[in-house]
Amino acid sequence: MGLLKNIEWTDESKDIIVYKVDMKNDYVSKGSVLTVRDSQVAIFAHKGKMADVFLPGFYKLDTDSIPVITKLLSWKYGFENPFRSDIYFVNTRQFVNFKWGTANPIIIRDKDYGAVRVRGYGTYSFRVTDAFVFMQELSGTNSTFRTEDISSYIRSIVVSGISDAIGESKIPILDMAGNLMELGNVVKNSMQPAFQKLGMELTNFVFENFSLPKELEEALDKNTSLGMMRGNMDTYMRMAQADALREAAKNPGIGGAAMSAGMGLGMGSMFGELYAQGIQRPAAAADEETASCPKCGAKVREGAKFCTECGAPMGSVCPKCGAVLSAGAKFCSECGQKLQTVCPKCGAEVSPGAKFCTECGQKLD
Repeated sequence: MGLLKNIEWTDESKDIIVYKVDMKNDYVSKGSVLTVRDSQVAIFAHKGKMADVFLPGFYKLDTDSIPVITKLLSWKYGFENPFRSDIYFVNTRQFVNFKWGTANPIIIRDKDYGAVRVRGYGTYSFRVTDAFVFMQELSGTNSTFRTEDISSYIRSIVVSGISDAIGESKIPILDMAGNLMELGNVVKNSMQPAFQKLGMELTNFVFENFSLPKELEEALDKNTSLGMMRGNMDTYMRMAQADALREAAKNPGIGGAAMSAGMGLGMGSMFGELYAQGIQRPAAAADEETASCPKCGAKVREGAKFCTECGAPMGSVCPKCGAVLSAGAKFCSECGQKLQTVCPKCGAEVSPGAKFCTECGQKLD
């Protein structure tokens, strides 16, 4: 009979969730100690029934530290004899980067496109939060319990809840690619109650990509092309006419000749319109440029207040506020300044800013 002195588990693996200590030839005595490392939980079981739970720390095994085992063994006066117990270590660290994917498309009801079948894939991470519940619900009395024993089950839980989570998010199909992080958080939060019932936590859930049905992708591409064409429909029509003319000219038959003649007339009319438009636009532009700048002589559009070349006013300006004046104005339309002055010698009206009277030559102040 071997008496265990120090009960511990040195975890050197990356995928073991539950490890059962080999007690085939060993017993637990009153002098035994238990070492539970960080990210571990130890559970003692008696005849398949979960008993005492030990969080990370160092324990001397006696009546006080294993009260449930003491009661199950009916020790009236405390720890009496060495005993054999099933001892499990549960790994509570986070297990990361597990792949998930939709084996079958998920049907999502979209307000723009109706029922749409989509596929998705990504990664998820989890950890054990309640070792006692986890042992009762999933692991049981297995000697070891690895991530591969539960990954497919977790994947089925996740995929089954994705369609509900996406439906509740109200995110349109076309906006899903730009909201992958938000979708991951929605799914993670919606799945937490199911994981808590198993003594676990879904720590991370990531959507890497979504794929739409081929027919919908082709329709979206066609709609995009049509959207580009709508803004240049005249150009595309003219290009189509030119292509049709070239194809018709290659046919030497009577029908081809007639088509060529018809298309030729159509093309002639089209090019005539383009030529006329090209002539009319410069002519119209020339008609508009009828005024000349009094300072630099540049052609300026009729009615312009300032020259587009030198910036000089195209008419008289108010001596008080500098506003451009209309021809013959007697008062400024901006500040009300009187514009016409009177020669003190002959009484003739003189233009504002004049230094001499145009009638008698009197010098003006």
